[in-house]
Amino acid sequence: MEESNLCSLLLREHFGEVVDRVGTHLIRTGAQPLRMIAHDTGTPLDLVKKALCVLIQHSLAWFRVSRRGQVEYEADCTRVLRLQRYPRYIYTAKTLYGDTGELAVEELLQHGKMSMSRVVRRVADRLTDSMEEGKSMEHSEVANTFTKLVETHFLQRCPLVSEAEKSEGARPQPAPTLQEPTNDMYTLPEVNLTGRGKRRRSVDDTEGESKSKRSRLDPQDTEPALDDGIYWQVNLERFHQHFRDQAIIAAVASKLDQTSSEIVRTMLRMSEVTTTPGAAHTQPLSSNEIFRALPAGYSISKPVLDQYLSLLADDPMEFVGKSGDSGGGMFVINLHKALACLAKAALESVVQERFGSRSARIFRLLLRKRHLEQKQVEDFAMIPAKEAKDMLYTMLSENLVSLQEIPKTPDHAPSRTFYLYTVNPLPTARLLLQRCYKTVANLIKRRHYETKENKRLLDKSQRIEAIIASMQVTGAEETQLAEIEEMITAPERQQLQKLKQDVNKLDSSENQVDETIFLLESYISSTLSPH
Repeated sequence: MEESNLCSLLLREHFGEVVDRVGTHLIRTGAQPLRMIAHDTGTPLDLVKKALCVLIQHSLAWFRVSRRGQVEYEADCTRVLRLQRYPRYIYTAKTLYGDTGELAVEELLQHGKMSMSRVVRRVADRLTDSMEEGKSMEHSEVANTFTKLVETHFLQRCPLVSEAEKSEGARPQPAPTLQEPTNDMYTLPEVNLTGRGKRRRSVDDTEGESKSKRSRLDPQDTEPALDDGIYWQVNLERFHQHFRDQAIIAAVASKLDQTSSEIVRTMLRMSEVTTTPGAAHTQPLSSNEIFRALPAGYSISKPVLDQYLSLLADDPMEFVGKSGDSGGGMFVINLHKALACLAKAALESVVQERFGSRSARIFRLLLRKRHLEQKQVEDFAMIPAKEAKDMLYTMLSENLVSLQEIPKTPDHAPSRTFYLYTVNPLPTARLLLQRCYKTVANLIKRRHYETKENKRLLDKSQRIEAIIASMQVTGAEETQLAEIEEMITAPERQQLQKLKQDVNKLDSSENQVDETIFLLESYISSTLSPH
């Protein structure tokens, strides 16, 4: 499976070889007890324990007690694939909540689970480092941004050990039972976070320090906080909901106009916290509610809004649906229909890029008409018979189009059988998703190859940059700095520039493919959830 290969590459890139070995083994074999993992992977027991700790800390694996009473560990392939999307989560947090939100989400993604007080302290310290000398970041400001992230459900509490197991007389279990804090998932602890961020010394100063020495220097790291035991994690489903909403808004803007997209944005914003991740549509909203919630700078009258809502409800895309007539009309966003429409557009785009605009015309025709004979395809698409046949057979060989036989007689004689071409969006989306996983894996391998081939040059460049940085701190002259810079020759500089461009292009391609992966995954999961 392409997923397991991509998971292996992502685990190795983020956590190293041992975690990759243990995680990939669990993805491929399913749940296993500790000693069997150690035996099958040929890894020492203590290293397996550390690897499992890392995976559990980052919610990439979990544990359960089997029927025999053994503790088994299982990796979550879907959650591992989300590692690819971490930069997008961080960028979204920056867009919505600025640098503070970006760093808060980054800290939680890097550490898996953290208490609110620790996140606030670390983010304040990092922001203080980037400020001018003499300025520092207030803990309360960071706490306010953290509160906003929780209120909009981008952060949530981690599962806790059940109260019954914590009690003194409780019988010890092989493994703790974790319970979701359903009622307190987005309840903030009552902690008064006062203080300011501290400047950290340079890496060179702290690199050799032992952990105990650092903790003596900063007693805050050892003091138990008031919210100790309440841990937070990033709610990836909420980020996915935001990505889906942005894709729907962009589609409406490109199909209709900016005003229509703003109305849809308002509807989505009003129901973003109340709509469950797998819901087929948003909560019904009245025309009057939508009018009151429109942005202040958007001056459109109520009759114009009603016209726009009617236009959106009558549009063939069916992104907006009418669910009642009370309050000037009740409207919903059809999330599953919108995802299906976006996924089909992605499929059409792939066909167009690979086989040309004429093949895309045939593919689009089959999506709309469902079943067509070859002669009908030629007539409707207005393409000569020979070309249409070649295009259909090419797409058939690639499994993008399927052929359905409908016999007139029980003997299935070819002369008395209808041959209908059709497109099944769901199997086609699954096929394309596997290809996307393979593409991302190839892009990561290529990036690793490029950096490995130029490792010597990269190391040299980093050493020279470090020397220049240290000389600038000590107040070196421009001529001395220029001499150091000349240690990299002109051809080497060109080679570094080319490498940088190539790696940026590969990173950009990974992000673009991930956008397609997100749309296809969302569409496939929407067909599985009950409507």
